[in-house]
Formats: sequence, structure tokens, C-alpha cells
Amino acid sequence: MAFFRGWRYAAFVTGFVGFIGLALYPIAIAPMMDPSEYRKIQKEARKNIRQEDIQPGNMKVWTDPFGRKKPERESD
Repeated sequence: MAFFRGWRYAAFVTGFVGFIGLALYPIAIAPMMDPSEYRKIQKEARKNIRQEDIQPGNMKVWTDPFGRKKPERESD
């Protein structure tokens, strides 16, 4: 087995890291940069689902866990 030395080692490591980057780009990086396509697919897939019907334990669909209240406006 030949071991790489010098510039060949650097080229091998660069190629290996580049290959991993190219493999991960369509899986991890591209969806983060432009999520509109995935939102459209998700909207189409969930169009006939009412979230209130499938929510477990008769819980509300979403509530603020910290109980923030909307500020009341003072009338002048």
C-alpha cells in the first residue's frame, strides 16, 4: 500500500473533503438555502389534514409555553 507524501497527500485530503461536500450539498445545504420547494410540497401533502383532529390528548394546536401576553394599548 502506497502512502501519500507532500502535495499528493494534500490533493488526496482535498479531494476527499470535496467529495463529501458534493455528496452533502443536495441533502443538507440546498434545502436550507431555498426551502420554498419543500414548503410547496409540504403544503400539497397536508392540504386535507386538519391538525385539530390529529392533535393528541385534546391539546391545543399551539400555545406559548411562556405565557406571554399581548401588551394592552393605553387610550389617550
